[in-house]
Amino acid sequence: MPEDPRAVLDAVPSPSWNREIALRFKTITALAAAALVATSLALTGCSSDGGDTDTVTVNAGEPQNPLVPTNTNENMGGRVVDRLFAGLKYYDANGKPHNEMAQSIDTPDRQHYTIKIKPDWKFTDGTTVTAKSFVDAWNYGALGTNGQVQNWVFAQIAGYDDVSSNPPKAQTMSGLKVIDDQTFTVDLKHPSIDFELEMGFAPFYPLPEVAFKDMKAFGEKPIGNGPYRFDSWDHNVKIEMTPNPDYHGGRPAKNKGLRFVMYQSYETAYADLQSGNLDALDVIPDTALGTYKQDLGDRAISKPIAYSQHIGVQQNVPHFAGEEGLLRRKAISMAINRQQIADNIFHGTRVPAKDFTAFTLDGFRENLPGSEVLKFNPDEAKKLWAQADAISPWSGTYQIAYNSDGGHQAWIEAVANSVKNTLGIDAVGVPYPTFKNIRDEINAKTVGKAFRYGWQGDYPSMFEFLTALYLTGSGTNNTDYRSPEFDRLLFAAQAAPTPEQAYDIVAQAQAVLFKDMADIPVFDYNVAAGRSDQVKKAEVTWSGLFDFENIEK
Repeated sequence: MPEDPRAVLDAVPSPSWNREIALRFKTITALAAAALVATSLALTGCSSDGGDTDTVTVNAGEPQNPLVPTNTNENMGGRVVDRLFAGLKYYDANGKPHNEMAQSIDTPDRQHYTIKIKPDWKFTDGTTVTAKSFVDAWNYGALGTNGQVQNWVFAQIAGYDDVSSNPPKAQTMSGLKVIDDQTFTVDLKHPSIDFELEMGFAPFYPLPEVAFKDMKAFGEKPIGNGPYRFDSWDHNVKIEMTPNPDYHGGRPAKNKGLRFVMYQSYETAYADLQSGNLDALDVIPDTALGTYKQDLGDRAISKPIAYSQHIGVQQNVPHFAGEEGLLRRKAISMAINRQQIADNIFHGTRVPAKDFTAFTLDGFRENLPGSEVLKFNPDEAKKLWAQADAISPWSGTYQIAYNSDGGHQAWIEAVANSVKNTLGIDAVGVPYPTFKNIRDEINAKTVGKAFRYGWQGDYPSMFEFLTALYLTGSGTNNTDYRSPEFDRLLFAAQAAPTPEQAYDIVAQAQAVLFKDMADIPVFDYNVAAGRSDQVKKAEVTWSGLFDFENIEK
């Protein structure tokens, strides 16, 4: 294998992702508001069901889909699925991977893998977890006719293109083979420095045979192999689960169970946290960011996490295509006073973005080529805007769409004011009632204006952020950004022989994103969270979610 990254670049073919993968965006902010839910959900707190004080209550929202790992790509469903299933690996609170069901994962070249799983693991219906449980689940997720939102995750496996095509040319991926009950092999299209790390990501979980009889029904009452077993789902109200006595992995439940309570607003959830009706809240509302540490004392939680916020705009929006659009995106980025907004609104819980990923991830580098567009520079912003006007004079109002159920109004209005004051144009935030409302229009490419979106890490890697958000054909590529040069560099980075060489190439790939101004990175996150006085221990993980198994009352 070549050691020079330049040789790696020449050795990796350009990808042929020429179709849009059917994948819905993974929400990081939605609270899944529902009309039937009461304004206050305090009654669904920890003492509401017959005084059950042993169960840990945590904030949540209604999952967008039934609880199937390959069809869950938003964090309200994801936080539940990750409790109910166990994969080959899991990530601890710091993002370090550990073997979970994997006994060994061997590869001579990072392209061909032999995976052995531990014996004597069972699903909660009593059936045994085998190598076939993994292979069948992955093939199901990849098959185009199944319409799984995490379909794209399997694109690196040999045979994916035939399985995911419409109509499919094959029913199973040629790169997956079951050897025996404890062993299967995986052949990738090209070497990957990241594949083994991905093995704790939800789409790679196994499924029991019963799931394939009726996947929709299965998703309503999932049968898993994780640290908890599913108990009930009262839609738009709560999901409950209890510890799985047959779980043999490294993250056993240290509590009596979890109740995920679905709130309409963070303000209501915070009130319940303070009154003891909620045990753990992973998002403090903007209105309390200046006081929550005083309110909660040593029960307040703050730490850097792998979570980023962006503003995107699609190419079909007037004034934002071609050279004019490039100039305007760069001008708007340089018209945003990120530091002022972070200080005045978020009280240090946001950090001005420095790249297109998150500053907590391995490989993060400041001062990448082109990253000066992320710095507040009113004079340069005005200059670029004038250059765009020379191509086509600006008219109308710069609008930024956001979902009002996710606590975004204050910072979006601040961004709009910063743009307005710098460029001398009308700029406003445009609220959509729910996350679903705005996502439907973004996915259909009918939103017709700029929009905010965020990304929260699924596994601790820069590759996940860059692949999901900017690779040609990824269903979470919100702006439909397409660059063969970026795609080639990203695949080359995956094929690099060492992490440092991979990060060198990732830096080149991000330079392409800056050159094209693929979207506008705005903030990275320091989480603001808290626990109630009834909880002894509650830690937030590398991604910003609670370490649910280790919450102790």
